[in-house]
Amino acid sequence: MIKKFLFLLLLCPMFLFAQNKRPLNVKNNTPKVEQESGLKIDTIATIDKYKIITLKNDTTFVDTSLTIQKEYKFNYLRKDNFGLLPFANEGSTYNTLQYSLNNINPFPEFGFSGKHFNYMQVDDIKYYNVATPMTELYFKTVMEQGQMIDAFITLNTSERLNFAVGYRGLRSLGKYVNQLSSNGNFRFITSYNTKNERYFLKAHFTGQDLTNGENGGITNIEDFEGDDDNFNDRPRLDVYSLDASSILKGNRYFVDHFFRINSEKGANNLFVNHQFNYENKFYEYNQPTVTTFISDITSDRTISRFGNSYNRSNIKDKTRYNRMYNKVGATYENTTLGQFQFFIEDFRYNYFYNRVIINQGQPINYLLSDKFNIVGGQYTYQKNNWNGRFLFSNSISNQKMSNLDASVNYKFDEKNSVSFKYQNVSKVPDHIFNLFQSSYVDYNWSNNFSNEKINTIEVNANTQWASASLNISSLKDHLYFQDINTSYDTLTVKPNQYSGTINYLSLKVSKEFEFRKWALDNTVLYQKTDQDDDILNVPQFVTRNTLYYSDHIFKKALYFQTGFIFSYFTEYYANDYNPVLGEFFVQNQRKIGGFPTVDFFINAKVRNTRIYLKAEHFNSSFTGNDFYSAPNYPYRDFIVRFGLVWNFFS
Repeated sequence: MIKKFLFLLLLCPMFLFAQNKRPLNVKNNTPKVEQESGLKIDTIATIDKYKIITLKNDTTFVDTSLTIQKEYKFNYLRKDNFGLLPFANEGSTYNTLQYSLNNINPFPEFGFSGKHFNYMQVDDIKYYNVATPMTELYFKTVMEQGQMIDAFITLNTSERLNFAVGYRGLRSLGKYVNQLSSNGNFRFITSYNTKNERYFLKAHFTGQDLTNGENGGITNIEDFEGDDDNFNDRPRLDVYSLDASSILKGNRYFVDHFFRINSEKGANNLFVNHQFNYENKFYEYNQPTVTTFISDITSDRTISRFGNSYNRSNIKDKTRYNRMYNKVGATYENTTLGQFQFFIEDFRYNYFYNRVIINQGQPINYLLSDKFNIVGGQYTYQKNNWNGRFLFSNSISNQKMSNLDASVNYKFDEKNSVSFKYQNVSKVPDHIFNLFQSSYVDYNWSNNFSNEKINTIEVNANTQWASASLNISSLKDHLYFQDINTSYDTLTVKPNQYSGTINYLSLKVSKEFEFRKWALDNTVLYQKTDQDDDILNVPQFVTRNTLYYSDHIFKKALYFQTGFIFSYFTEYYANDYNPVLGEFFVQNQRKIGGFPTVDFFINAKVRNTRIYLKAEHFNSSFTGNDFYSAPNYPYRDFIVRFGLVWNFFS
């Protein structure tokens, strides 16, 4: 009853606004925003007065239109997740179908990468400049007992000072046993510049905690794939853990600012730059009950999913981490030649455990602590239709690393552009590869792996006919996790470094065909690897095809889109997930894929409100129970979900 009331309550604005005869700006679907005082309109601010600015100063405007791209972004990550395969419950991890989505950072990372998909990084934070206070409310139903919200407000106290506060929260019980997601992402953002525009500042704080029940997947895939209707009630399926959980929590303090030395901006300018980033995190895996009882057609048995443990119960593995990054530079700018920047970076970290573990008579190291000093330069050119950047940095400390990153973009006109990027990185291993401690005996190691060497060429073309992206990568000394246990019920996952060379190629093409009010939007990805051993496994083809219809009704007061989304990827040995490590690992025992998913959606827009209604994976009941996100983790069943995005301008 409560759900029905909430559904009707959220639909009320649609019917109320539909009676308003004031026409929208249909041409660009971005209406003017009016600020009223009583009955008199004081000011009218157009949508281009509401700016969204990235850390690199790329600027876009608030977009309240309804497009098929907005449909793709209406998810927990708030971005197009093509190439990512979500797990069954909202707020859980994702399996990676498209390898080229991975960002390459030469600095060592914390690790636990499977827990970081919905962890907001520095580049995920946007800065704002708005004519009037703006609020955005995101709401979406989840799988069971909960909801997701993303509430955000930004305002300028003056033309030069902006504040923004946002919170993304989610709670979803999930359809399977021990699958609860309870996540929160808080951010406080500010930006400022002086009246003479000599000093500019961007700063933010984030506090994030991501908590998940970790059931380890289902124990008997025959029950899931069989014809017994009792197991359509998903809590009846046995899982490997009834009470395990994980939490990733972190706080970040970030400042980026620069000051122009010369008092008046001219053809030649000199700037002093500084960037500061301090972050602390921890990842904790808890498992009160170590053993699992499994009953199937072959036998009844009790197992320990991750092998022998030092504790008979109440496992609590906690990995702590903090880092501090400073970058100081000087930039010379010439309006004809471009910008020349020279900088020094200081990066230092502590990755540690508050305990000592003796394994086979030898103590396992409990601390990684080091610092990097890097010098580098960057050249940036932007004039007319050209935009280019060349960056090189190299470590001058004992721990070696380097990064060469060059990119060029040429814009022919508003509809056609092409870009080229080359990157050569010597990447320091993420900390989890070199050190890990656990109450599980086989999950303890202290290594000294070599740097990963990665060469990448990327070409992107966005044209009025189609969009295409080509990625060619060569990986040497690639680091990965692998299960070394031959028993299917027991996972013994260890880090390893591949001494050979892995060559990877991907080609992604997107094209939309339009006929009157109908459209067919297509995205096709082709991938190929060349390697002596099956280390980097990817599906050869991934596709998403959307057939939809768009129109106005109620005298153009309401705009809607409705259609079907077809998704598919070919079978392959997908990486499996290990909750103790919060990482995916290579396996060659079971393939997943080869199953289609079809979604039906109806989306509508009334003024600045976008309303979304979708029947997800509605073909699941008649195309077979062979859908998985990882070998033991089923994909999502059929579900109807509702949500909206509502912008307020005041």
